[in-house]
Amino acid sequence: MTTPTWDEPGGPLSADDFRAASEAIIANIEQVIEGKSATVRLALAVMLAEGHLLIEDVPGVGKTTLAKALARSIDCSVRRIQFTPDLLPSDVTGVSVYNQETRDFEFKPGAVFANLVVGDEINRASPKTQSALLECMEERQVTVDGTTYELQSPFMVIATQNPIEMEGTYPLPEAQRDRFTARIAMGYPDPRAEMAMLNGHGAHDPFTDLRAVADAALVRRLIATARDVHAAEAVQQYAIALVTATREAPEIRLGASPRSTLQLLRTAKAVAALEGRDYVLPDDLQALAVPVLAHRIIPTADAQLNRRTTDAIVAEIVHRLPLPHDRGRSPYDTRAAGGGGTQYESRGL
Repeated sequence: MTTPTWDEPGGPLSADDFRAASEAIIANIEQVIEGKSATVRLALAVMLAEGHLLIEDVPGVGKTTLAKALARSIDCSVRRIQFTPDLLPSDVTGVSVYNQETRDFEFKPGAVFANLVVGDEINRASPKTQSALLECMEERQVTVDGTTYELQSPFMVIATQNPIEMEGTYPLPEAQRDRFTARIAMGYPDPRAEMAMLNGHGAHDPFTDLRAVADAALVRRLIATARDVHAAEAVQQYAIALVTATREAPEIRLGASPRSTLQLLRTAKAVAALEGRDYVLPDDLQALAVPVLAHRIIPTADAQLNRRTTDAIVAEIVHRLPLPHDRGRSPYDTRAAGGGGTQYESRGL
C-alpha cells in the first residue's frame, strides 16, 4: 500500500478523505492484528484525540504487536523504549554531554523525541524512570538542565504493561496513569482469529509486508478534523456527570480528574469522526467510560476486599446514570430548535 496524497496542503479533511485515510490505517493494522477491530479503532481514536494509550494484559496476547503495527502504519519518527529495572530517566528524556572540542555541553535527545514512542512493559521500570514521562505526555515538552525542548506534533506514547500481579512489576504512579487517555486490554483471540494467525504468521513475519499508509502531516489533518466534531452542551454536561459520579461513588476513594473529562470528550469526538458523524452522541461517552476512566480511579479498601474491579464500578455508574434528553444531534439538523430532538429514556432506573 502507498501513502495517500491529498490536494489541500493543510487543515481539516473532507468527510470522504477522512474516511478513506482512517480506514486505510485500520485495514493496515488489521493485516497484523486478527479479530480485534474494536481495539484497533479505539487505538486510532486515542491518537486522533491527541492522547496516549496504555495496553494492559497478560504476556503473549499482542500488546506490543498492536503498538508496532500502529507505529509502522504511519510514516513518521518512531522510537521504542524497552523498560527495564536499570533504565534511567536520562535514557528517556535525554542528557547534556560535555563536548571537549567546543568546550561546552550539548544536548543528546532521548527516546521521547519522536512522533510515536512505544514503551514496552512500562511497569518493569522504577517509578523514578516512569515519572520521566510526566512532562512530555502532558505538556509535549522536555526540560533538561533548565532548558525546555519542544516535542514535534503529532506526539503519542503507546505503552504496554503486564498486570501488577506479574513478577518484577511496579504499579504506575497515579499521576502517570492519569496522563494515559485510555487503557485497553487485548484479550485472547477467538478460535477463528487464532487459526488465521497460525496460517498467516507461522510462515513469515507479518511486519515484513507492512507499509506506511499515512504520514505525520496527514495525521495532523486527521486530528484537526476530529477536533472540529460538534459536541452539544447536553453531551458535555453528561460527560461532566459521568466523571462527577466517580468522585461521589461510595466504592471509590479517588475519583477521576478534570483532565479525564477533557480526554473523554476529545476521544468521543474522534470516535464519532471514525463512525462518519460530525457530532457526538451520549452513546460514544458510554462506550468510552470504562477505557478512559477506569484506570484513573482508586477503589476503597472494602471494594478491593470484595474484589470489585474499577471496570465493574465504572460500568455500574454508566448503567445507573440517566442519559440526557438531548442526544446532541448534528448542528446542521434542519428540525426546529424547539423540537428537542430524539428523546432518550433513562437507563437502569
